[in-house]
Amino acid sequence: MNFQLKDVHALVIDADGVLWRGRQPLPGVPAFFDFLHTRKIPYIIATNNSARPESDVVEQLARYGTQIEESHILTSSQATVLCFPRFAPTAKRVLVVGGEWLATVMTRAGYQVVDQDADAVIVGIDWNLTYDKLKRATREIRRGAKFIGTNADKTFPTEEGIVPGAGSILAALEAASGTAPIVIGKPERMMFDIAVDKMGVKPESTATLGDRLETDILGGQRAGLRSILVMTGVTTPEMVAQSPIQSDWVFDDLVALREAWDNESVD
Repeated sequence: MNFQLKDVHALVIDADGVLWRGRQPLPGVPAFFDFLHTRKIPYIIATNNSARPESDVVEQLARYGTQIEESHILTSSQATVLCFPRFAPTAKRVLVVGGEWLATVMTRAGYQVVDQDADAVIVGIDWNLTYDKLKRATREIRRGAKFIGTNADKTFPTEEGIVPGAGSILAALEAASGTAPIVIGKPERMMFDIAVDKMGVKPESTATLGDRLETDILGGQRAGLRSILVMTGVTTPEMVAQSPIQSDWVFDDLVALREAWDNESVD
């Protein structure tokens, strides 16, 4: 079977580098969501950014002229809470290296956020990272605390350019502790499995839409999804040419994707 865009019946959509860079919208966002809503194509915005609540994502899209519900959002902090009992079933005390929202999510789930004697260390993007935080986390991991990362993105696209991401923090802690983290977010398949389950769709008729080959595209492929790459984030044409990870489709931006998809739907 020659799989086409018109055969895609659901989407798992990345945010940073696809919908926006920092707080700046990328081309074609409102029209693309209008396209999805008009055709009743279900979607989940699955973001590896653990520092932002779902309401923040909804509000940012609203500023761009797109109205969606929080039920369409899946963050790596949400996924971490959902998957956490699988990897640390007896854990009650957690040390969090990450934004305030990640600590809030863990607290709301019934875990006690502590500075020492933790059962697990949870690590996400931390815009206020200090050496002291790295030191405390390293000591807890070396003491035997489970080491869990919300996501492994080494970099993060902003208006200023590419900056260090959560994966850079994980790398520092792995080097210092001698322990590799359990990663929940993309490119692991767990976030994609959760998204597909939330939509009630089949993986083989679902596509991942992202800007990173090594997270969005690879993770979707691991979960049995088709893949769409847009060139508005981290990945460059040179990276595509050199990577063993290849997507089913590549588009310059959401405008080009919508136009191609719309043309197929009319045929």
